[in-house]
Amino acid sequence: MEVYAHKHLLVLIAVVILSCGATTSFKLSPERIVFQTKHGDIEMALYPEVAPVTSTHIMALAKLGAYNTIDFFRVDRGFVAQCLDVAGNRKVPLNAAQAAEAAKKVPLEVRKDVKHNRRGILSMARWDDPNSGGSSFSITLGAAPHLDMKYAIFGEVTSGLETLDKFEQQPTKKEGIFVMPVEPITIQSSYVYVPGGSEDTNACGQRLELLQQRFDSQSSELQKLRSKQLPGT
Repeated sequence: MEVYAHKHLLVLIAVVILSCGATTSFKLSPERIVFQTKHGDIEMALYPEVAPVTSTHIMALAKLGAYNTIDFFRVDRGFVAQCLDVAGNRKVPLNAAQAAEAAKKVPLEVRKDVKHNRRGILSMARWDDPNSGGSSFSITLGAAPHLDMKYAIFGEVTSGLETLDKFEQQPTKKEGIFVMPVEPITIQSSYVYVPGGSEDTNACGQRLELLQQRFDSQSSELQKLRSKQLPGT
């Protein structure tokens, strides 16, 4: 009976995680950034505790609408889709606020436990100087462990992986080291929103915390029960 209850609680925890939209062990930003393209939308959450400076900078640019009309100039199947830097690459000029934020550089924020280990990871682009990140970034299209500790991970795709599938289906050409779409893939519009409101986010966290406490308690009781059943105890 105790083992059954333990397994049932594990299922409950999994259901709550799925219903809350959690896909990672890292804390997600309450806001979501959405890029809209002709192939569909890409929704992203940032990692404010993993890469605080980078996350603040990218969120500020998104809230200012700086990524509107920017292209994903690189789509390398199974590797990355990369958008251009907003400075000098928009089809419409930056306003003063956008230009001021776009001029900022962010440091290399890396951790050994944060890895390019799956599709949909947001990874900051940079020049040779590790602290030269601007506003260009990549979305991984597969695991890329050779990027670990070299490029800052600052978020993940929370919805829209099917849009990335469509990116990869487009004809490409190679220019130097880059694999590029033949036809530009443009961010036609972008916006920032809070899914479900902060109250729903807090409720999810509280439910998970309570379930975790129950799980830990059951684990302790099961360990005591098994110890009593061992020979010589």
